[in-house]
Amino acid sequence: MNKENVLVTGGAGYIGSHVVRDLGEKGLNPIVYDNLSTGNRESVLCGQFILGDIQDTPLLRETIQKYNIKSVIHFAASIVVSESVGKPLEYYENNSINTFQLIKTCIETGIENFVFSSTAAVYGIPKTAPIAETAIMTPINPYGKSKMVTEMVLSDVSKAYPYFNYIALRYFNVAGADREVRIGQNYKKPTHLMTLALRTALGDYPHLNIFGTDYHTADGTAIRDYIHIDDLSNAHLLALEYLEAEKKSRVFNCGYGTGHSVLEVVKITKEVTGIDFLAIPTNRRPGDPPELVADSTLIQKELGWKPLHNDLHYIIQTAWEWEKKLKGAGRREQGAES
Repeated sequence: MNKENVLVTGGAGYIGSHVVRDLGEKGLNPIVYDNLSTGNRESVLCGQFILGDIQDTPLLRETIQKYNIKSVIHFAASIVVSESVGKPLEYYENNSINTFQLIKTCIETGIENFVFSSTAAVYGIPKTAPIAETAIMTPINPYGKSKMVTEMVLSDVSKAYPYFNYIALRYFNVAGADREVRIGQNYKKPTHLMTLALRTALGDYPHLNIFGTDYHTADGTAIRDYIHIDDLSNAHLLALEYLEAEKKSRVFNCGYGTGHSVLEVVKITKEVTGIDFLAIPTNRRPGDPPELVADSTLIQKELGWKPLHNDLHYIIQTAWEWEKKLKGAGRREQGAES
């Protein structure tokens, strides 16, 4: 990989900040472009930080030209499935329209490599598990639909402009924290199961809600493929290397191919923390599929991706150390949702 500047939109967020960390450790210079609507300035461990919104096309263009950017990793997006059901216009505006403008600016400024933060939500309720990249995209919520539309645009644009190639990484459930407990999830109103469970264990919430116990699964709760943030971050660097070497557009799943139910996550969280917190069954959340498990054969074959942390105990342990650090430092607010 060339020693170069890489633009990282949303690089102060949870996933983005880990990728920024790894880019810096590889000797590259991440140019972090974030409006801090959900990200945190202190999470940016290296590179240059620019306070900016992707809607600000003049600033975006100026940044790309100033730093002679040829590669972009795009994270900046709204990501809460249940929220997207109630606020579809906001999700299409931020995840689709704003990203279209970013792609247009990339084409106009000669960007060659584009890594897109996509999601397993594009699959909707798949007919088979694990899910391969060849599965038909039938998203069931605005979040998944907004990401699917962007993937379609990227495909068409890459065909029209031969110098522009992209990789869409379809994330499954990302969890865990930095191995040295420097960065991790830090949302004021978390929605991720693992974070909510850990914060319930810490006493931030009186109980944890279990959204749905009537799914057609072994224990009645939803099943997800949890991938450690460090393994996911590594996939982004491999994607950049592939684009620079092969100059081909691709789509890859990012997951372990192992599913864990909500109740299993709760059980292991109690084991890791040593705290028997209260978990209460409640209704399903809108837009949640019963099972999402990845077939990651393709990314392992094509990019040489070798996951190192396929262990739910390890994932929860790293997240637990991070949550304890945040709590002790008083660096986060207690939310009202659980």
